[in-house]
Amino acid sequence: MADVIVVGAGIVGMAHALAAARLGRSVVVVDRDAHANGASVRNFGFITVTGQARGTVWQRARRSAEVWREVAPPAGIAVEQEGLLVVGQRAEAGHVLDAFMATEMAEGCRRLGAVETTDMCGHLNAPAGAIHSTLDLRVESREAIPKLAAWLATAHGVTFRFGAAVVEVETGRVHLADGGRIEGETVIVCPGDDWASLFPAIYTEEAITRCKLQMLRLAAPGWRLPAPVMSDLSLVRYLGYAALPEAAPLKARLEQEEAEALHWGIHLIAVQSADGSLVVGDSHEYGPTPDPFGRTTIDAAMLRQYTAVLGPAPEVIERWTGTYASAAGHSIVRTPMDGVRLVVVTSGTGASTSFALAEEVVGELFGSERLSA
Repeated sequence: MADVIVVGAGIVGMAHALAAARLGRSVVVVDRDAHANGASVRNFGFITVTGQARGTVWQRARRSAEVWREVAPPAGIAVEQEGLLVVGQRAEAGHVLDAFMATEMAEGCRRLGAVETTDMCGHLNAPAGAIHSTLDLRVESREAIPKLAAWLATAHGVTFRFGAAVVEVETGRVHLADGGRIEGETVIVCPGDDWASLFPAIYTEEAITRCKLQMLRLAAPGWRLPAPVMSDLSLVRYLGYAALPEAAPLKARLEQEEAEALHWGIHLIAVQSADGSLVVGDSHEYGPTPDPFGRTTIDAAMLRQYTAVLGPAPEVIERWTGTYASAAGHSIVRTPMDGVRLVVVTSGTGASTSFALAEEVVGELFGSERLSA
């Protein structure tokens, strides 16, 4: 019998496994797939602090970045990039960057002029300069998630049951599709965007749907990005910027100039891998069951954003789609029955905020506010 059963081996589930293990609890993680295959490995691997919603979410991102930096070395996870460059292409974007720098969220950031930005990376087109943050980091998600699981097993004694679908949860146990069951004092259910299998009524109550994104990998351009890059469209999507009054004029201008990108929920993120290739995205389409097909029109629109900021795009060498749970707000934490928690990050920020959220949930369950290594 385990102290804690975690259902779901994505980043949200593993964050809860880590938080519980750091308190000395025995943990079993159960996942229906043979290995992590969902949103946790289909994104940028970008732990974004700068630009997260002001207040609790921003604080969670700061703490989660700290945890990533704690666990990455012993888990053998390479931090591929540090920091973030948010470049401004329009005068209105520059005003948003200035306003952001006047907030408490600018800790760890500095404002760059156009010349300073170009000096940092000669390929950047940033007439309004940039914000350079030192708080963010990027890992290769398709490698980092399996390594994190392996480290949890070896360093913290976490047991993983892959290829085992949980079909029912009750106080003290979970039931598996093969007829087996696992006993545990506490059950933490982290099913991501699987709204149909476990607690579907709660998903309906919370109006949780799915968000589909498209991603691209571009061939190595022959130069290095000094940090991940975002641009003007990010300033009207990420709430740390978009909620500032100065974002309204920028949004109005983008509605005139970038209607197609806004329609598809496109904003530029460009990150670089160890081999020099670039992961570029992304887009956002919503629905209970989005189709699995990538749209060439969306790819082309994303590449236009890349070209506007970084120049001609290298060859596309890989394309994929992913989905994640989406609803208003950052996340839900519900108690469907005694000894059971349902935890769903609904904002697409699992990699960026899950470690801190898990500390809160596990701390509430076991009476600890902050967990140490």
